Amino acid sequence: MATETGTGEGNCLGWATRDPSGFLSPYKFDRRDVGSDDISVKITHCGVCYVDIVWPRNLHGDAKYPMVPGHEIAGIVQEIGANVKGFKVGDHVGVATYVNSCRECEECEDRMEVQCSKGAVCTYNSVDVDGTVTQGGYSTFIVVHQRYCLKIPDNYPLELAAPLLCAGITVYSPMKRHNMNQPGKSLGVIGLGGLGHMAVKFGKAFGLKVTVFSTSISKKEEALTLIGADEFVVTPDEQKMKVLARSLDFIIDTASGDHPFDPYLALLKTAGVYVLVGAPSIVKFSPASLFIGMRTISGSITGGTKETQEMLNFCAAKGVYPKVEVIPIDYVNEALERLIKRDVKYRFVIDIENTLK
Repeated sequence: MATETGTGEGNCLGWATRDPSGFLSPYKFDRRDVGSDDISVKITHCGVCYVDIVWPRNLHGDAKYPMVPGHEIAGIVQEIGANVKGFKVGDHVGVATYVNSCRECEECEDRMEVQCSKGAVCTYNSVDVDGTVTQGGYSTFIVVHQRYCLKIPDNYPLELAAPLLCAGITVYSPMKRHNMNQPGKSLGVIGLGGLGHMAVKFGKAFGLKVTVFSTSISKKEEALTLIGADEFVVTPDEQKMKVLARSLDFIIDTASGDHPFDPYLALLKTAGVYVLVGAPSIVKFSPASLFIGMRTISGSITGGTKETQEMLNFCAAKGVYPKVEVIPIDYVNEALERLIKRDVKYRFVIDIENTLK
């Protein structure tokens, strides 16, 4: 996908980290030539995801340096290969969290490439089929196989489309899979960050009654007035939790900090569904929390190309927009520190087009 030049030369300019400090600075490298099935995308915007802290700082022990982060990519088609169908120069497009897969397994056949049985190739910090290491969207352009390129409707702002490609699809996918789009049903959302605020917005667009659970009272006003939640509960509030017992049809848990599960499972109605999309260090609950009430607990990551395209179309049709803070590329190190402190409402988006020169 990309090769290091090491000489300060290369056809693509990005910002990369060279070591586990995670500190990012300008870096030139080579993108591959556009193949017959490829699309070259001029990147205009890239969202900032928490994984842009995890991988660059080698928190999973699998970092490949130098590393250009970014897997919420929005931009404009600038070149297409001879075999590309359905895209043309000038189209608004997105690239999400993976850029390749085997295209042969059952999951790929179902367009759930992120679950590829041979392992999807991530947009960055991953080894592609040709042995090169992928580099992400904190860069001027990317070359990607047409299968992993998504159309962004022309009426949808590119800076708002970027966060949909990870934060958005991470909650949209399980919500659709578990039928959380039934008007009149009730949804609980645990955590109100990049993922949580999108779960609220999708819930309201689906016609659900949405209750937000957060440890931060400072988020109450925005949750109710700007994000659109129906109710806000500051946790832990044991009395309020007792009042809400067996009141929710669904729960989306976006919290990555360690927290108890049994008190939230008790909020589900009979046959209620609890979906975990956050990443706490441990998940622990009593089997009785599932037995009593016939409850289901499930997990999910992002989504396949088919449902990601469906989500983009849905957001454009229904006017579902994330709340973002657009930043220049030279602010990205400060933004990552703020993200660690949860000091963002609710997703940073880098203005690549105007600030990466």
